[in-house]
Amino acid sequence: MDYLNIMIPFAGGLGMFIYGMQIMAQGLENAAGNRMKSLLEILTKNKLMGVFLGAAITAVIQSSSATTVMVVGFVNAGIMNLSQAMGVIMGANVGTTVTGWLVSSVEWAAFLSPAKLAPIAVIGGVVVMLTGKRRSSKEIANIIIGFGLLFIGITTMSSAVEPLKASEGFRNIFVTLGQSPVLGILAGAAVTAVIQSSSASVGILQSLAAAGLVPFSAAIYIIMGQNIGTCVTAILSSLGARKNAKTAALMHLLFNIIGTVIFSAAAIVFFEILNPSAGTGTITQTEISMLHTVFNIGTTILLFPASGLIIKLAKKIGHVKENEKDPGKVLLDERMLETPVIALQSTISETLRMGGIVKGSLEKVGKVLDKKRPEDIALLKEDESTVDKLCAGITEYTIKLGTLQIGEKEHQTVARLLQVLSDIERVSDYCENISEFAETLIERKASFSDVAKKQLDEMIKDSVDSYLYAMEALKEQSREKALQVIEKETRVDDLEISLRSSHMKRLAKNECSTDAGIVFLDTLVCLERISDHARNIAEEVLK
Repeated sequence: MDYLNIMIPFAGGLGMFIYGMQIMAQGLENAAGNRMKSLLEILTKNKLMGVFLGAAITAVIQSSSATTVMVVGFVNAGIMNLSQAMGVIMGANVGTTVTGWLVSSVEWAAFLSPAKLAPIAVIGGVVVMLTGKRRSSKEIANIIIGFGLLFIGITTMSSAVEPLKASEGFRNIFVTLGQSPVLGILAGAAVTAVIQSSSASVGILQSLAAAGLVPFSAAIYIIMGQNIGTCVTAILSSLGARKNAKTAALMHLLFNIIGTVIFSAAAIVFFEILNPSAGTGTITQTEISMLHTVFNIGTTILLFPASGLIIKLAKKIGHVKENEKDPGKVLLDERMLETPVIALQSTISETLRMGGIVKGSLEKVGKVLDKKRPEDIALLKEDESTVDKLCAGITEYTIKLGTLQIGEKEHQTVARLLQVLSDIERVSDYCENISEFAETLIERKASFSDVAKKQLDEMIKDSVDSYLYAMEALKEQSREKALQVIEKETRVDDLEISLRSSHMKRLAKNECSTDAGIVFLDTLVCLERISDHARNIAEEVLK
């Protein structure tokens, strides 16, 4: 038998299957766009909701590996806690069964025969791509073409392995896998770990089943191994992340291992004691889809009540404390760039976190000038150092995001984010400048007059308010609050002119010291610039 002529078409079919699955998933993901972001926001509700949404998102992007990589990234970014992550991980296992049903549809829906449907899907998608002008048309074209290529790939694989029906040695391999649960599980895990896609791995198994090569018992053990193998992608994505993110990847592995142990034990009892002959018959593509679905839904139902124990076990193995945080560390996962829509949402969340640190700095400004305590000054400078690190890291990540194949709307959002990051960082710089002014007052033993203190308090309040409104406008994408920022900024401009004028009169009358007077004027400048940057942020929201 010429194995080379079997393996080459099989490899080509596998490549087409994976490529078709990826471009179909990319089209679905881009078409879903903001809907996916809305779904992910609901994840904060509860664990059960996470299961349903994990299943839905995985069904859309056609990859449980991609979903779990997202989960690891969210945990790393502090957007999601481990309990919420556990729900999504369970749901991802259920959602990944969709591809198997697509492939097996050729058996239970004759009109979906790849030989008939795939060419029509590809040419139809190409027509939509060439004639469609809108971005949505391009995404629809990708979905249709991907669907066609996926079917062509599975047909090519099935045709390639057809001659293996006559190979007694190849059939004996699957008989051995069916008789040895450990070998079957290891085989499924190994193949899935190598290609990093349980959907593609199930597709390979279905193509072999279409040729009548796979015994029932072997398929069961291989399917369970595939669920363990798919954990490799999440584990790799957690490398270099916080311990909490590593725990999320470990939870995924433990969940699948425990489920495999339970169902393997049940399968061994059934095939070895209750009905030995049942495992020897060959399995169909549809039966593989059914087994895959039953295993994943069954594991989720069985382990959902014990999910808290799985989390505790994962944390114990990883020696993790969930509340560990480093405010200066950029909590953005490089692997999440593979899902640009989610990476963009994470970048926005991280920008808002950085903006929250600057908000804390602004709230310290008045106390620093009034009390002039060295420890308060040190805290303000520490905040500025943290913001510098965050700004550099988030900016670098955002630039990478901008180089990806994303839509025009997303490109505009990236450009606005870069501007907002710059404005937030400049506000932090001005806070540091004010802390240095406080040091000047300490060194020169100078202080403001009561009138100057009152005026500065008024200026600080309006400047801080303009920034707070700006951050709320950014978070909520609120035009109303953005317009309030512009009103505040105009008031701060007028107030700066008025206070400067009244201060110059006090200086002329020697009502305050020169040292304190210079600091007063410099502080006015900083506060006015802070409101300017708040207005810049508001204008980006209005765009």
